[in-house]
This record gives sequence, structure tokens and C-alpha cells, in this order.
Amino acid sequence: MTRQLTVAWSDPAALAQAGASMSGLEFLCAIRDGRLPAPPIARLLGFRLVEVGKGLAAFEVVPGEQHYNPIGVVHGGLAMTLLDSAMGCAVQTHMPAGGGYTTLEAKTNLTRPITARTGVLRAIGKAMHVGSRVATAEGRLIDAAGKLYAHATTTCMVLSRG
Repeated sequence: MTRQLTVAWSDPAALAQAGASMSGLEFLCAIRDGRLPAPPIARLLGFRLVEVGKGLAAFEVVPGEQHYNPIGVVHGGLAMTLLDSAMGCAVQTHMPAGGGYTTLEAKTNLTRPITARTGVLRAIGKAMHVGSRVATAEGRLIDAAGKLYAHATTTCMVLSRG
């Protein structure tokens, strides 16, 4: 039996333009609060920004069959993408209007399989250091009971600070 998933998203160029005049924290709060649309990757994979604070960002997802790999579990790329998003957005909360960053390196450890029965997962990213050229962050992917499914670290290049 074939299953189908329809995905709709807003113009990513318009979203980036809207965010250019906001600090990273203001921009992410606008997305979290629905004043700006979620980026296409969030719509495609079905995750949403649920918490934002200075140096902190958290996303939630309910894993489903659409995330499965050929061996019958959720592809590790979902966990990696969630953690990359949470850690990067934690860094983004430190960026002034017009500031930017990009991931230089990320390392993820997957600690247990994820399935459609896992339930809601939360990726929590925390900025550890934000300098003028380099930022680092760490992340954890947990279920509603606090069970760890993955953890990660990242190094980001700060492109400009406004």
C-alpha cells in the first residue's frame, strides 16, 4: 500500500529577507510564535521550533514512517538534522541584525533507534561559546521521559556580527 505526504512551504528568500533586519533571537521568536513561517526544511521533515532563549533553541518532531530508512527504523539523518538545527539556532540567538553563521563541523552520536512508536522527540541546542569568528554548541535529542536518543557538538563560523 502506497502512502502519500504533501508538503507546502513559504518562499525561503522572503523569509531570509524578513529576518535580515532582526536580531537572531527576534527572528527565531517570530518563527516560533508563527509571525514568520517555518523554513522549508522544517516543513519537509515535520519539525517545529518550540523554545528559544539567549543561547538556547529547541525543536520537536513526531517521528513517522516517512522518516524510515530501508532497515525499518527512522533514518539517523532526522536526528542529525534536528540537532544541527537546534545547535545552529542556539548560536543564531547571539547574532545581531545582519549577522550570520554557518556550520563548519558537526559530530553526532546516535544512542538508540528511533521508530514511529518513539513519540515526541525534542532536540535541545545550547551555545557554549560565541566569539567574533567561531562559535560552538552542544545538543541533546530526548523523548518525553528524558531518555537520550542522540547527542552532538558543532563548530560554527561567525560570518559577520552586524
